Amino acid sequence: MHKEELISLHQMLNEVKDYLIEVNPALKFPQYTALKISPSQLHKSKMEHKYAIFVLGTEIANAMQSIDYSSSTRISARMKDLAEKSLKEMEYA
Repeated sequence: MHKEELISLHQMLNEVKDYLIEVNPALKFPQYTALKISPSQLHKSKMEHKYAIFVLGTEIANAMQSIDYSSSTRISARMKDLAEKSLKEMEYA
């Protein structure tokens, strides 16, 4: 994916996060928040946005477990794997 596409995806996932928080204010996204990266930070690298997408995707899937536990668990595990892989790529870049 191109950086612009990743930023668009990051923005969409951020909107899903905001909606989930609106529906359930008790939800927290601590790992994503700790990254201190938002879709509007265009100066951040492509790899940083990619990593943020996977971390956010993991936390969104975890938040959705109360709705559909079985598929959310699989999605969460896969997103976590992809986040770890992206982090390793950033370390080697």
